[in-house]
Amino acid sequence: MNLFSPAEVAKNYIATGKAKVNTPIPKMLLLAVLAGAFIAVGGVASTTAAVSIASPSAGKLVGACVFPGGLAMVLLAGSELFTGNCLLSIPLLEREITWGGMLKNWLFVYLGNFIGGMLVAAGAVFGHQLSLFGNGMAVSVISTAAAKCALSFGDAFIRGVLCNFLVCIAVWISFAAKDVIGKIAGLFFPIMMFVLCGFEHSVANMYYISAGLFAKLVPAYAEAASSAGVDMSALTVGRFLAGNLLPVTLGNIVGGAICVGCVYWYVYLRKPKKA
Repeated sequence: MNLFSPAEVAKNYIATGKAKVNTPIPKMLLLAVLAGAFIAVGGVASTTAAVSIASPSAGKLVGACVFPGGLAMVLLAGSELFTGNCLLSIPLLEREITWGGMLKNWLFVYLGNFIGGMLVAAGAVFGHQLSLFGNGMAVSVISTAAAKCALSFGDAFIRGVLCNFLVCIAVWISFAAKDVIGKIAGLFFPIMMFVLCGFEHSVANMYYISAGLFAKLVPAYAEAASSAGVDMSALTVGRFLAGNLLPVTLGNIVGGAICVGCVYWYVYLRKPKKA
């Protein structure tokens, strides 16, 4: 059989989760930086593909089909991604890890993801990647970042829930496959759908909004965005952290840890109470 059953995936993740929590902090942080960079590179490629197409709707679809490459690198190359690690609720409920261990992992992986995303954002902006298509790339990056920062707390939270529900389902399906092709095929559609629908992923936003903030500092990029009618008033560090990243992160935890992790633990691992 080429697939693990859902019950086997749940059981196998206990050992996976324990290994994640027990990884030494320096290694955990480095692996998280890599994951943040992988997701960010997926974001750069997705935007590049989308801007290269004249039709906005077709461009959005093509960009959504490119972005899953980021998670493919995360899962196959070896790295630590905060949103996927929301599934640590499974070994937590099995009492194989502690709250302290899970929160330690989440903290250092989150920080590492942020570093990786910002490094790629800085590279894309200051390496003049955004000058492609007559600064059209810069306009898209600034417009995307500004729109994310302009979301209400409630909208950002709900979109965060929906996003990480799909991301953790993608991770779950990839864990069911026993070969590389199966893993990539399994993760592709849930990730493509979250990007296409415009849901909010905290780690992706570490790149997208950082890139928008950096690009805003480049006069040519800011002028191009302004000429295109982009309202950059919401694109501030405060709105980034408190207006987007906070609600999106909370939503990602609910969508991944509760809607996927807790549900599948209850269905496949919870032992019935004795009469």
